[in-house]
Amino acid sequence: MSPGKKLLLFVAILVVLGGVVAVTLLRQNRDQVTVQTERAGVETIVAQVTASGEISPKTYADISPNNVGQITNLYVKEGDRVHAGQLLAKLWNVQQAAQVAAMQASLKTTEANLAAQQAALGTAAAEVYRDTAQLATARQNWRRAQALYEDQLLALSDFQTQQANYKTAVAQLRVSQATEKQSRAQVASLQAQISQSRANLRSAEDVLSRTEFRSPLNGIVTYLPVHVGDTVVMGIQNSPGSVLMRVADMSVVLAKVQVDETDIAAVHLGQPAEITIDAYGDRQFPGHVTVVGDTAILRSTGAAATSATGTDQAKDFKVTIQLDHPPQGIRPGLSCTATITTGTAPHAVAVPLQAIVERDPSQLKAPAANADRPAVPSTVTAKQTPIQGVFVVDPKTMTATFVPAATGITGVDHIQVLSGVKAGAEVVTGPYSALRTLADHAPIKVDNSLATPNAAGTGS
Repeated sequence: MSPGKKLLLFVAILVVLGGVVAVTLLRQNRDQVTVQTERAGVETIVAQVTASGEISPKTYADISPNNVGQITNLYVKEGDRVHAGQLLAKLWNVQQAAQVAAMQASLKTTEANLAAQQAALGTAAAEVYRDTAQLATARQNWRRAQALYEDQLLALSDFQTQQANYKTAVAQLRVSQATEKQSRAQVASLQAQISQSRANLRSAEDVLSRTEFRSPLNGIVTYLPVHVGDTVVMGIQNSPGSVLMRVADMSVVLAKVQVDETDIAAVHLGQPAEITIDAYGDRQFPGHVTVVGDTAILRSTGAAATSATGTDQAKDFKVTIQLDHPPQGIRPGLSCTATITTGTAPHAVAVPLQAIVERDPSQLKAPAANADRPAVPSTVTAKQTPIQGVFVVDPKTMTATFVPAATGITGVDHIQVLSGVKAGAEVVTGPYSALRTLADHAPIKVDNSLATPNAAGTGS
């Protein structure tokens, strides 16, 4: 064979081999999946629940009337500080005041009559004492006269005189005793009248007091919807009455928020929280959870959910957070947002949230070269629970291997991995379209040029 033919044959062989290599490389590149990755790091994972609500005092009192009346005096204005027992407002009370005055006058009159009758009782008692003594003297004189008369030493007329004196003394004592008894009865009657008058006076004073409104606690007037001259009414069944004002003790301040039903299981008493109040900008105020509600609240209406409520409606639970150091001048009703820390995992192995995926056991198979890993049958007769895990990059073979991973606390953008992944392992984080269908041991091509700056790595 001539040298020219040999050259042509060699060139043809090179072309064929080049084509085979090119086709092989093209097919290999076509089977590769372009992914984004991030290395598992060690950081402190903080699990938080965010909820919104409003500021409320722990202790407050709504001042409402117990009868119908017209406001004649308002002694405070909204924002004033008041102390317990301070007079806040008055209703028209001319009749009630007159009734009290009449009751007081009647009581004084009865008390005066009682004093006079007690003096008369003293006089009657003295007369009984005097008549008793006189009776004793008359009895002795009569007995002495009787003895003298029997001895015929005393005239009949004198004897009869002593006898008459004795009977007169007996009658006089009986009259005095009756008078004393009558005086005692009158004293008891007047004492009963005084008790009744005092009870009537207390009743009249209570009616009068219902026209005067005093603060039940130390606090601030935070709500004052009425004016002098307004007519207020008391509440009746299924109909609330008027509210004159609200007095709130702002020394203990609460943030009452509504937590989504999907997060309420992680919220417990005593957990720390940070409260951001819209009126105070970005300032955060520390607090702690004091109440976790047990009743589901419909988000659309605010009413309590019942068994008849549709399950498709969003529900919240009320959670109360007490501010540890409330700011001066804070007002009820201010909008706020609470961030409750439900768990903390220091020095935790963490991966991005989007790296955690689930795969059906039937989708997982062992590579042919890995004899230690048993293959999962391609056909599964029974429905199996999906396995949670991550895809770890094998730098030698440039494949993504699915590794089951147990997770712990979930942070804002990272999640704690309890087992399956070690710190420094490179895990697949996206894109979602690729990660959703990525197969076990699939060949991959790492391209992190499109990764967001926040996903570039984890803290240590």
